[in-house]
Amino acid sequence: MKNRKFLLFMLVLTLGLLLAACGTQTDEEGAEENTEKETNEGAAEENTDDATNEEAAAGDYKVAMVTDIGGVDDKSFNQSAWEGIKAWGEENGLAKGEGFDYAQSNEKADYMPNITRFVRDEYNLIFGIGFELKEDIQTASDQYPETNFAIVDDVVEAPNAASITFKENQGSFLVGVAAAMKTKSNKIGFVGGVDSPLIKKFESGFIAGAKSVNPDIEVDVQYAESFADAAKGKLIATNMYDSGVDVIYHASGATGNGVFNQAKDMKQNNPEKEIWVIGVDRDQHDEGQINDHNVTLTSMVKRVDVAVQDVATRGMNGEFPGGELLQYGLEEDGISYAKTNEEAMTEEIISAVDEWKEKLLSGEVKAPQTIEELETYEKSL
Repeated sequence: MKNRKFLLFMLVLTLGLLLAACGTQTDEEGAEENTEKETNEGAAEENTDDATNEEAAAGDYKVAMVTDIGGVDDKSFNQSAWEGIKAWGEENGLAKGEGFDYAQSNEKADYMPNITRFVRDEYNLIFGIGFELKEDIQTASDQYPETNFAIVDDVVEAPNAASITFKENQGSFLVGVAAAMKTKSNKIGFVGGVDSPLIKKFESGFIAGAKSVNPDIEVDVQYAESFADAAKGKLIATNMYDSGVDVIYHASGATGNGVFNQAKDMKQNNPEKEIWVIGVDRDQHDEGQINDHNVTLTSMVKRVDVAVQDVATRGMNGEFPGGELLQYGLEEDGISYAKTNEEAMTEEIISAVDEWKEKLLSGEVKAPQTIEELETYEKSL
């Protein structure tokens, strides 16, 4: 009897030990599974946080521009810059007033208040569009070292400011070639905005390109002393066309709208009259449309939009080129000429322009930037 009780006791004890062992194994596996699950969830949560932080960093980066008095819709320089900032903003899921914006300047006295408003609103990067803002961008860069600035078409000296310039003389040289090949009167014109070293680059390159084709060509040069006086532009164009000029290249911002208006008025009154305008900064083909005709021969395209978009992207990525001088030319696709008017820009003209383009790119020819360099160039022809 005692043996049977002892055997029963041993059986129950063995069974209990087996159940306990199974329970322990199950608990350990469960604990391991829970630990692994928590680790994976934690990693996923960490990755989500990283992605969110990256999105927040992009979303928090704010860019603005201050126009010169030409205005954001000048069909030229300021408009091109604004198109670049809008493209940058939309590419990063931002909207006007919520990540990017502009301030209109109606007079020079508006420059600094517009700049400081954007500083106050905690914009990370503020562009000054045009050399006329140089002094105010320099002052703001010194006063607000935590904010990044960029000046277009001039140079400022500050570790938190980038200077964006273009080789306008190269593009102007090419449209000068086109003008010389298109003219029937051998008289062409240049209308400048404000007489300055910058606009002299346009003038010098244009005259050099034209005289490379025809050293005896006549070039009438006049300045409106404004980038926002369309009436003055129209008056200058009237006088030029009446004197026999049949191609005018303008480098005058919104003043150039008057040049286009006069050419279109004359074309409407006499559709058979061959007169042309060469646009600037943007492809101004649309500005020359009148009925079934278009008076825009070509345009010297200056990719301000590409430049500001590039600098904004670099700034957002933590690579803002503070203290650097950035130059955009033919080599960087920052300068080109328009071929939109296929009827006016014949294959012969395009072929000739492209030949000169290759000479500029190879260094065989150097487009002058100043009147002194132009005079030297003319002597070599």
